[in-house]
Order: sequence, then structure tokens, then C-alpha cells
Amino acid sequence: MPRALASAPPNAAELAQRLTQALSQERIVPRFVDSYVVEHSRHALQVHATLYRELLGLLQREALLAGVVTLIAAVCEGPFDGKKQIPLTRKDAAAFRKKFLLALARERNWNAGDALDFQSDLQIYEDLLSRSSSSRRGRKPFEGAHHPFVDRCAFILDSSFMEKARVAATHTLAAIEELTAMLAQNAWKNPPR
Repeated sequence: MPRALASAPPNAAELAQRLTQALSQERIVPRFVDSYVVEHSRHALQVHATLYRELLGLLQREALLAGVVTLIAAVCEGPFDGKKQIPLTRKDAAAFRKKFLLALARERNWNAGDALDFQSDLQIYEDLLSRSSSSRRGRKPFEGAHHPFVDRCAFILDSSFMEKARVAATHTLAAIEELTAMLAQNAWKNPPR
């Protein structure tokens, strides 16, 4: 398909806003922690309100990282045009990524240091995922995914029961990926104005 007929990338600012709202409204992280606590009788994770809020804050940041990685990848893969998917050009993909990260920083009211820290962690996620993408295989339901979100969340949540935490984080990762894929799909259906 000629490049002139391909659609423009979705509105980055609107997608940044939708992603942060969706993660908050769906309460993915609080449900993840609460269900883990109940399922594995780890009530000590919720005993101290301050520590519980800090735990939720750290895990919500990891969820945002996972969501951003998935969303950027889905947008860069491009819209589905009947029979095939039309990926963005490298130039368009780089421009979308830059606009999206700027919009996300504005949406979250980050200062320059916070934005750079987030982008550094995002780069770690992307590097790890690009290395492991070549060795993808089917996963059993009781196995944890090979994803930085799973490992980091399991360590933050409950390092003494790492495998149980990894499996629980895998289910949460699936929910985040499903949510962000839906956001990207809707963004392509409703092009920028």
C-alpha cells in the first residue's frame, strides 16, 4: 500500500491520558495485590497502611511501564487493513514514541528527573523484551511469563514466595496487555482529528 494512503499515527496525548485513566479505573494493581494476599494468606503485606500504599505505588509504576511498552509496540505495528497490518515507518514510530512519552510526562505531572527515570526503565523493558522475543514458546498456566514486569513485580510484592508471585504477576500482565491492546485498537479505529 502506498505510504500516502496509510493513516496517521493516533493522537499520542489522548492515548497517554486514556492509558493512565484506564489503569486507574480498572484497578488492576490493587486487585492483583488483594487477590494475591487472600489466595496465599500473605496478610502481612496489607497490615501497615503506609507500606501498603508504597507497595501499590511501586507496582502501579511497573504496570504503567508494561502498559507503555505494549501500547507503543501495538501502535507501531500499525492498523489492520483488511488482509494485512501496515506498520508505521521508523520515522513515524520514533515521532509517536517521543510525543507519547512527552504527553505521559505531562499527564503524570513528572519533573524532568522523573521522566528520565521512567524512560530509563522503559528502555530496560524494551531491551529485555527484544532479547527474549526470539525464544518465545508456549507457557503453561502455572508458569510465570518471561517478562520484566513479572520478575520485578514478583520481587517487589513477595520475594520470599517468588514463584507464586511470578504466576500472579503473569495474570496481571495479561490483563494489562489486553487493556493496552484494546486502547491501541480503538485509537486506530478513531483516527486523530
